[in-house]
Amino acid sequence: MSDLRDPSKIRVVFMGTPDVALPVLDALSNEGYQIIGVYTRRDRRAGRGRQMAESPVKTLALERGIPVFQPASLRSDEAARAKLIELNPDVIVVAAYGLFLPSEILELPPLGCLNIHPSLLPRHRGPSPVATAILEGDAETGVSLMKLDEGMDSGPILAQRPSPIGEDENTESLTSRLFEMGAQLLIKTLPDWADDKINAVPQDDSRVTITRFLERADGEIDWSHPASEIARKVRAFHPWPGTFTTWNKKILKVIEAQSSSASTSDYDPGSVIQTDDRRPEVVTGNGALTLETIQLEGRKAVAASEFILGYQDFVGSRLGS
Repeated sequence: MSDLRDPSKIRVVFMGTPDVALPVLDALSNEGYQIIGVYTRRDRRAGRGRQMAESPVKTLALERGIPVFQPASLRSDEAARAKLIELNPDVIVVAAYGLFLPSEILELPPLGCLNIHPSLLPRHRGPSPVATAILEGDAETGVSLMKLDEGMDSGPILAQRPSPIGEDENTESLTSRLFEMGAQLLIKTLPDWADDKINAVPQDDSRVTITRFLERADGEIDWSHPASEIARKVRAFHPWPGTFTTWNKKILKVIEAQSSSASTSDYDPGSVIQTDDRRPEVVTGNGALTLETIQLEGRKAVAASEFILGYQDFVGSRLGS
């Protein structure tokens, strides 16, 4: 194994795909670690022209002159596994990669496969930890640096850093912030882990909660639910799957909204009313939801106060019916 007292002698393979993983790759590069390869998902068609687009991680790796590998699978592609074994990494760092790592790879690097997970494990294991934390009204979340095992986010924890959830943070902004934190936590922790100064702590199985993949249908708003719950849903499901309702037989996306304590006893859930400052509100099962940014099917997203100027029959209508 390499001289682990010197970052430039530590052979790192990085695995990641979306833009939230960029701070992690950037931090490893800036700290002087020897990044011998970057693994990322395959190029995909994107945009209206359906042109092939490379992942943000691939773009950064190529800019830094780092070799890029894009196997469709590490579990079923024997040649891809053989190439990774040939690279002989001291550690594999994983941040939002998106592919399963078989046991042969988990056991390959002497320092293990280290994963940055955006929750305080064992709470919110699985694919949607940030959205679930917001949706459930958690006051606090955080980031965990763990050693991967064959389970789902079940490996022992090297380090954690908690953080309060801001009142206006959505899944997009909070995920970005947590991976920034995770990058710094990795850089702080990795030298001591390499120097055998840290003991990974097993997770408490009695405190495990599991998240699930979000589907498009999850975003539909039920106006009989409380306004505070719907407001969390709007934040939790941005950007995916988004929150939506129907108006005039068209999809109406609710992009930004806040719960309100307006008196709504005279109206049915889903009814659109107007506040004194001319912002539309929607009556819910408990309170009202103040609409801030909305998008009608086939149109651009606009401020709700601007929307009602162009659609004067919006106030007084009922959504979702």
